[in-house]
Amino acid sequence: SRSPRYLFCQTHYRHFECFYIFNGDSSPHRPSERSGEDVDIILTRLREVKAFQRFPPPLLLQICACAFYECLEKGITLFRQGDIGTSWYAVLSGSLDVKVSETANHQDAVTICTLGIGTAFGESILDNTPRHATIVSRETSELLRIEQREFKTLWEKYRQSLAGLLAPPYGAMESGSNNDRLADKDNMNSESGSKAHNKIPSEKLQRAGKVLRNAILSRAPHMIRDRKYHLKTYRQCCVGTELVDWLVMQSACVLTRSHAVGMWQVLLEEGVLNHVDQELGFQDKYLFYRFLDDEDEDTPLPSEEEKRESEEELPETILFLAQIGPDALLRMILRKSPGQRTGDDLEIIYDELLHIKALAHLSNTVKRELASVVIFESHAKAGTVLFNQGEEGTSWYIILKGSVNVVIYGKGVVCTLHEGDDFGKLALVTDSPRAASIVLREDNCHFLRVDKEDFNRILRDVEANTVRLKEHEQSVLVLEKSPRASTLGGIKYTVISGTPEKILEHFLEAMRLDIHHNEPDFSLDLFKHRIRHLASKQERLEYALNCKRRVLILALRWANAHTYLLQEEPAAISFLEELYGSVSNDSRILRGLKDLAVDLEKVKTLIRQFSNGEERLQKKQPIKNQDDILLKVYCSDHTYTTIRIAVAATGREVISAVTDKLGTADELLLIHLSSAGEKQILKLNDVSVFSTLSINGRLFACPRDQLSGLSPHPDQEGPSGGSMSTFELMSSKDLAYQMTMFDWELFSCVHEHELLYHTFGRHSFRRTTANLDLFLRRFNQVMLWVVTEVCLCNQLSKRVQLLKKFIKIAAHCREFKNLNSFFAIIMGMSNPAVSRLSQTWEKLPTKFKKFYAEFESMMDPSRNHRTYRITVTKLEPPIIPFMPLLLKDMTFTHEGNKTFIDNMVNFEKMRIIANTIRQVRHCRSQPFNPDICQPNKNQAEVRGYVRKLCVIDNQRALTQLSYRLEPRRT
Repeated sequence: SRSPRYLFCQTHYRHFECFYIFNGDSSPHRPSERSGEDVDIILTRLREVKAFQRFPPPLLLQICACAFYECLEKGITLFRQGDIGTSWYAVLSGSLDVKVSETANHQDAVTICTLGIGTAFGESILDNTPRHATIVSRETSELLRIEQREFKTLWEKYRQSLAGLLAPPYGAMESGSNNDRLADKDNMNSESGSKAHNKIPSEKLQRAGKVLRNAILSRAPHMIRDRKYHLKTYRQCCVGTELVDWLVMQSACVLTRSHAVGMWQVLLEEGVLNHVDQELGFQDKYLFYRFLDDEDEDTPLPSEEEKRESEEELPETILFLAQIGPDALLRMILRKSPGQRTGDDLEIIYDELLHIKALAHLSNTVKRELASVVIFESHAKAGTVLFNQGEEGTSWYIILKGSVNVVIYGKGVVCTLHEGDDFGKLALVTDSPRAASIVLREDNCHFLRVDKEDFNRILRDVEANTVRLKEHEQSVLVLEKSPRASTLGGIKYTVISGTPEKILEHFLEAMRLDIHHNEPDFSLDLFKHRIRHLASKQERLEYALNCKRRVLILALRWANAHTYLLQEEPAAISFLEELYGSVSNDSRILRGLKDLAVDLEKVKTLIRQFSNGEERLQKKQPIKNQDDILLKVYCSDHTYTTIRIAVAATGREVISAVTDKLGTADELLLIHLSSAGEKQILKLNDVSVFSTLSINGRLFACPRDQLSGLSPHPDQEGPSGGSMSTFELMSSKDLAYQMTMFDWELFSCVHEHELLYHTFGRHSFRRTTANLDLFLRRFNQVMLWVVTEVCLCNQLSKRVQLLKKFIKIAAHCREFKNLNSFFAIIMGMSNPAVSRLSQTWEKLPTKFKKFYAEFESMMDPSRNHRTYRITVTKLEPPIIPFMPLLLKDMTFTHEGNKTFIDNMVNFEKMRIIANTIRQVRHCRSQPFNPDICQPNKNQAEVRGYVRKLCVIDNQRALTQLSYRLEPRRT
C-alpha cells in the first residue's frame, strides 16, 4: 500500500519491486494464477532473506507459489498468546515484539525479545497447539505468510530442510560443549598471547594467499627474504608494515591502513599467513610474517605462468579480502583484553556500537564505556545451549553474526534472534533468573558480551555522572558529565533531556561568545558564577551585556539555518523585527553593544530578504510551501482536468479543487495509480501529494464505485523502444558531467529541514518535502533508465555495449563525486531483469567485469555499509551523497529512540539526528565547480537528454521484456 519511493527508502532501497504479486486479495496474482515470471521475481527477493538461504530450490519455488504478503503498520497485534494458529510467518522487513504473559491478562505481557528480518515463527500450527506468545509489530513490517494446510504439506515433504529452521520440539537440540566459549576476561590474556591452532584454510582463502604471495614475488620480490633479528635468522619472511604499505598501494578499494590490517588478519586467522611466533593478531609493526607456502624450505618459486595468472586474479582477490577484512579486524580487537585495547581500537569498537540497533537508545557516553569492556565470544556448533532458563543472569549478549532460538519450557521456540538483536539484559536489570533458554540456531555464531559486573558499574557511573535539575519535584533538565574536560577549564556537561525552555536557557548561558563561530556547540559548559554571585553593579551590567550578545548570536544562527523557510512564518518575521528594534535601542544606551553593529545589519538584511522574497541564493530555486503548481488529475475515462494548487496542499484541498473544476456533486476519492495498475487511495491529510507520485504514476479522482474499473493511462507504460542510438554517440564523460550538474541542482535545493519532515512525518508539520522527493525520484529514474535501456535492446552485441557504456558513466560519476547517480547506475545493473541476462554478461570483457565487481562492492550493506561510509570520509566536498542511506540512518535513530522521556525532549536523540544532517551540510560546504569537465559541442543535446529520461517503472513489464531477450534455460 506504500509508494515505490517510500519502499525504496525504508526497505533497504533494493526490494521495492513487485510485492503486489504476493497479495491474493487485491491483485490479479493469486497463488494459483502466478506466472513463471511472478515466481521468479518473488524467488529473487526471498534469496536475499537469511531464513531462506539454506532451502533447496524446489522448496523455495513452492514457497513462492503458495505464500502471501502482509504489511503491518506499527503497533498492530498479529496474534495473541493462546490463539489457535492458522499461518506460519517470516519477516521480510521491519521488526516485531514477542510478548509473554503468565496470566490471562494480555496487559501483563512482558516483551522477551524482538523478531528481526529473516525471522521465522508460528510453527505451532504443526500440532494445532495455542500460540505461545503475543506478536506485535514494533514498526511498519512486511511478512511472508503461509497458511496451515500448505505449510503442513511442505513440512511433510521437506521436513529435513525445515527442521534446521526450528528448535525443540521439532528441531534437534544438543547440550553443546562450552569449550569454544571464552568464559571470562581473565582468559582473554591467555588467548591473545596463545599460539595459533592448526587449521585447514578454506580453498578460496588459500588461493587468495597464493595470489598475493605470487604478486609480491613478481612486483616486489625483496619483501620476502631471510631476516635477522636478535642474532636469530627467520627464513622467507615479510614485515607487517611492508605488507600493509604494499596492499594500500595496490588498489583504491583498500581504504585505510587499518583496513589493510584487517585483510591480512583474514589470512592470519585461516593459517594462510602466520606470525613467526604464532601470535594470533596481525600488527602494522616491524614483526615477521610468513606465507603458508614458505613454511617448507623446498617450496619452488612461482613460474611465469603462475605469476601471470596471479596478476589477473589480483584485483578480484583484493576486492574479496577488502569486503571481509573489517570483520576480521573487529574480531581481532575484541579478542584483546580490555586493558590491551588502544585508543584506535576503542574508536573502531565504538563505531561498530553506533550502528547496532539494540544500543540505539543509549547515550554516546555509555557506548564509549561499553567499547572498553565488551568481550568477543564465539561458538562453533548449532544446538549449543548458551544458557538455560532459570539460571542466574551473568551477562548481556548482542548477536554479531548468526542466530539463536529463544526456548521456553513447555512452549518450545517462541522466536528467533538475528544479527543486531540482544538478549539477557532483563535478568541483569531485575537481578532475576533467566526467563528462557538460548540455543544456537546455526554454526559459527559470534557475540558481543557485557558481563554483569561491568554492566552494573556502567549503570552506576552513568547515574553518578548525571545531574538532574528539578522544579516542583519534576525533572526539567538532565545533564551528563563528559569524560573530556571543558575548553574553559571547568567540568563539561552535555544535555541528555529537558524541557525546551530549560534546554534553551542553559544553552544561552553556556554558549561561546565567538560571533564568528558558524555552528552552535550543543554541549553545555556549566559556568561557576551565577548572577546571584555578582556583587558589583559593573559585574551585573557585564553579565547582562553577555546575555544579550548570546541571544543575538543564537537568533542569527537560527535564522541562517532556516534561510527561506522563515518567509513562510509571519511570526518569525515579526520576531526578527522586534529583535532588531530592541537591540537598536539598547545599543544607543549601552556602549558594550555598539560592537554588534555588524550583526545588527545582518538582522536588517535578513528581514529585508525574507519580507520581499529576495533570498535568491541559487540558480535553480527550491520549491516552497506557498508556491503554486499546475497539477493534472485524471478521470476514470482518461480525460483530465488541470488545477492550480499550493505545493503543500492536502489531499482534501486537491479533491475540493477538482470537484469545483468538474462541477460534480459526487464524493470523489484521490488515487495514486501506478503504471502496474496498483491503486493507493490518498488520505485527506496527506501533504504535497504531487511529489509522492512514482516515476510514471498519475493522480486519478473518481467516485468509489468507479475505483475497481480504473486502469493506467497509455502514457504510463513508458517507451516502447530504447534510446541507445541517441546516447551511444555521446561521450560517457559528458553524460556523467551533465547528470552530475542536474543532481547537484536538485541536491542544492533540498533544505535540511526536509530531512526532519521526512523522518518525523511531514503531515505533523504541514510542510512539503518536494525538493527531497524530487531528488529521491531522480535516483529511481536513473536506476530504471539503465534497466529500461538494457531490456529494450534486442541485439546481444548492443546489450554488451550498453553494459560497457553504463560502467564507464558510473566510473565518471564516481570521479565527479556524484555518488547518487553512481549507485543508481550500479543498482540498475543489479536489477533482476538485467542481472539474469547471463548470455549478455558472459560476453562482457573481463576488464569491465572487474570494474563492475569493484563498484558493486561499494554497495556492500555489511557492517551498516561500512565500505561506503569509509569511502565518503575520504572525499572532499562538494559531494552528492547517497541520500537513501542518510534517510535510513535518521529513520533508524527516530524509530529506535523516544522523542520524549518523562515529558522532556530527548536531546541525545536530536544530537544524533543533527550529526546526520551535518553530513549533508558538509557535502555542500564547497560550491560545485562547473569546470571539472570541458564539455563538447553537443553540450545542449546531452543536457537535454539526461534531464528527460524516459523509463518503464513497471518491474513486471521489465522482467517480461528480459525473458523475451533471453528465455529461461531448461
